[in-house]
Amino acid sequence: MILKALYDYYNRCGDLAPTGMEYKEISFLVVIDEKGNFKRLEQRGDDKNGQKFLVMKGVRSGKTPKPYLFWDNVEYVFDYCKEQADVQEEADEAAKKKLEEEIAKTHAKNVALIEKIKEVANLFPEEKELRAVCDFYDKGGLDAVKEDSLWPNVEKRSTVNVSFLIEGHTKIVAENPCLRSLAESSNQGKKHKQSVCLITGEECDPVATTTPTAIAGGNPSGSRLVAFQTNKGYDSYGKSQCLNAPMSKDAEAAFTTALNRMLAKGSHNKFKLGNRTFVFWASSDDEASRKMEDGLFDLLGFTDERDDDPNAKIEEVRKVFKAISSGSLKTNLDDRFYILGLAPNVARIAVVYWSETSLKEFATNIERHFSDMEIVDNRKEPKPYMGLRNMLSAVTLSGSNVTPNLPEAVAKSIFLGIPYPYTLFSSCIRRIRAESGDIRITRAAIMKAYLNRLNDNNQKKITIMLDKQNLNPGYLCGRLFAVLEGLQFAANGQDTIRASYMNAASSTPSAVFPTILKLSNSHYSKLAKDKKGLAIFFDNQKKEIMAMIQDFPDTLELGDQGRFFLGYYHQKNEKANKETDQL
Repeated sequence: MILKALYDYYNRCGDLAPTGMEYKEISFLVVIDEKGNFKRLEQRGDDKNGQKFLVMKGVRSGKTPKPYLFWDNVEYVFDYCKEQADVQEEADEAAKKKLEEEIAKTHAKNVALIEKIKEVANLFPEEKELRAVCDFYDKGGLDAVKEDSLWPNVEKRSTVNVSFLIEGHTKIVAENPCLRSLAESSNQGKKHKQSVCLITGEECDPVATTTPTAIAGGNPSGSRLVAFQTNKGYDSYGKSQCLNAPMSKDAEAAFTTALNRMLAKGSHNKFKLGNRTFVFWASSDDEASRKMEDGLFDLLGFTDERDDDPNAKIEEVRKVFKAISSGSLKTNLDDRFYILGLAPNVARIAVVYWSETSLKEFATNIERHFSDMEIVDNRKEPKPYMGLRNMLSAVTLSGSNVTPNLPEAVAKSIFLGIPYPYTLFSSCIRRIRAESGDIRITRAAIMKAYLNRLNDNNQKKITIMLDKQNLNPGYLCGRLFAVLEGLQFAANGQDTIRASYMNAASSTPSAVFPTILKLSNSHYSKLAKDKKGLAIFFDNQKKEIMAMIQDFPDTLELGDQGRFFLGYYHQKNEKANKETDQL
């Protein structure tokens, strides 16, 4: 199902690389004339990213990686060994010997590239630009390259890709049409017995191996989503490698190209959480599908914070999800939305999450998530939309050390509309306790969303703002604690009871509240001397809440501890309490 969905996405897009080709970033071009004489170096793109060109796909594996065709990195194209610049003249013999070995390896790569170029040029003798590249090397063009003014820039970026351009031409040599025809006609390995492609259902000559895919944290040369290691217990019926799961060359090229597109640098069809990378796409290419793909990245909290008004942008995107959910933006019943979670695993890619839902159902679930996370926000610059990244940062120390599998569990809750994981809630409680009652808005929103989804059909729902009708003992105790803290601050200019008593008050109220209520009497007396109206304001709040508390509970279970912190947060953010300094 995953491969078929990726295959369909390739065909849906229409602008992805054809079979045997791929778009690659190339940072430098060697400009030569038709006789192979070096003219100059040209930099393409900026200092971080190169310009993308359509080139023949290259696959590297094994101890002697093969060169790519008319493009490659600086080592292969220029016979440049980075280690040579790093070793000092006074280095010991061991270091010098190691350097010599690295220089020899680099030279072998360059020789292999030149041999491959000449081999292909001989296949197409009428193609003058292919021959020009051969002449460039035959004439010792590398010496001239290293005298160019851009050469120091090349040395600083020794891992980037390089190709060739004939002076006066608009396309690089690696884009030559004959190379495309070569890619289309080439086969991966020997011919195999005809099989039924598991992706298309058609008869095919199956590929033996699949194309590696670059993924964050994975093998630098790429990792494979589909792979079988020969004679390691995964073969069956005398078959080896990918013949155990046959697929045609075109189908393999399609799903790997589609996956590479979504995993590419700058893609808004992906987001990363820890060592997990998630990609998402719609089955259709209609207006609703495109808007959903464009908007999900922003709504999950990965929008560019440099935007002038990211909240305004997110509000517009959320309107799209509401329109799809309500049906005002029409969708087809068979339109699907896919989420694929991936993790690097040595030379392979592990699938850690997969979901497939209807477009309308998915929009409804996303909209529900942001509704569940809504809570009162009285900050000067409100940022009401809390995405996945914000949630995970709020329950961890400095946004690090996320509990294993928590990112995928939270993502699953958002995407499928199911209860949020207990680990998210308990981690939130622990962080509040560890940080002396720091109930920031995201933590309050998490607790509200967790409790409301968990108790959809039984207990009273927690509201966005202060709910004076909520009689839950934990919620009332939290409200009362906020009032007593506010009274202390108004009287003394400090709120030490939070650091001293909040953790205990949220778990064993009966053991703590008699003490802090006694302290509040002193705070009231002191405040009444200078600000009688403000003292009465806090005293009336205290009496109002105390009237609804029959007895302080001996203990509060974890759910009611969350309600305690929510009651505290709501009371602190009540509009009347924000205006007490005017009394």
